[in-house]
Amino acid sequence: MNTDTRQDTEALLHLMPHFKIYTKQEILSLVRIRRFETKLGERLRVADLTEGLEKCLAGTKARYVLFGIPEDLGARGNFGIGGADTLWIPFLQSFLNIQSNDFFDGGEILLLGHFDFGDLQYLIDRSAKGEEEKIEAYRHSLHTVDDEVEHLSKLITQAGKIPLVIGGGHNNSYPLIKGSAKGWHKAGTIPLAQINCINMDAHADYRPLEGRHSGNAFRYAEEDGYLQKYCVIGLHENYLPQNVWIDIVNNPFIDCITFEDIFVHEKRTFLQSVAHATGFTEDTLTGIDIDIDSIQNTLSSAMTPVGFLPIHARQYVSFAAADTKPAYLHICEGATRLSDGRTDGNSGKLVAYLVSDFVKGHAIV
Repeated sequence: MNTDTRQDTEALLHLMPHFKIYTKQEILSLVRIRRFETKLGERLRVADLTEGLEKCLAGTKARYVLFGIPEDLGARGNFGIGGADTLWIPFLQSFLNIQSNDFFDGGEILLLGHFDFGDLQYLIDRSAKGEEEKIEAYRHSLHTVDDEVEHLSKLITQAGKIPLVIGGGHNNSYPLIKGSAKGWHKAGTIPLAQINCINMDAHADYRPLEGRHSGNAFRYAEEDGYLQKYCVIGLHENYLPQNVWIDIVNNPFIDCITFEDIFVHEKRTFLQSVAHATGFTEDTLTGIDIDIDSIQNTLSSAMTPVGFLPIHARQYVSFAAADTKPAYLHICEGATRLSDGRTDGNSGKLVAYLVSDFVKGHAIV
């Protein structure tokens, strides 16, 4: 790497001081190598910074760029239970050990790295006194998270690549929408810096503008002009605030299908609901979101005993990948250990299935 290239890369990473870029050796340390088999971790591409990060992203043959945001600042700022920061490594351990074969090779993905905002968490835990002060501190800390995630999302999409993002809280949808809209616009893919979004979620995450947290990412994205149309699949009527419901029904650019309408009243089938959402958002690039708290008995900050089955989640990401023009994939709110002590070792493997389903679904387009 020459001096100018090193300076350019250092300048970019200066805007993302919490981001760690992986080497091939670090990835292979999580792969269970086996004779006569090839695992995904052996085939995934890594960043070659010889000519700088921007040129690496623009020049890679990978169609997708995978990175993690293991944080739970947004969930805690929404009065939630901590733990969304525990999913990334268990996900990687499962994902990297998927078999590389004709169904899913791995060479179509560049595994870039992950954010580590542990210093923000440490500072809040050490300095904030009382629950109210902690909530405000969590919300304030998201300005840093937003800026860095937005910057990386923009870099990836302006290179014409699709971000595959494993959260973290649903607060990260805001910088993902903002950064992706700017990046795809700069790439010449969309005329305006606006995208649509489909969200499989028990909650709308459209709460008022009361400070950034995991419950209002889409409200902020719309308010700032980066979110055009938004459709939620699987809203739970029991957890939909009346003021949010009124705002949704009075906004022609927002639509939703409740969980009750699909499975209790049977007004639509599940796949009809997904097809409705993809049709509603088909006029431009669409972010594909899935909140793990929508999946029944799967560990998350707002874990539910009644929700979509894992097979529904797999069908959703596969169908959405094939029937939209994806701006990004975002899987969030999952955990392998919550701060109240609950654990689930299967969460990482479930998310690995979902990422592979998305890539396979999009590949057939």
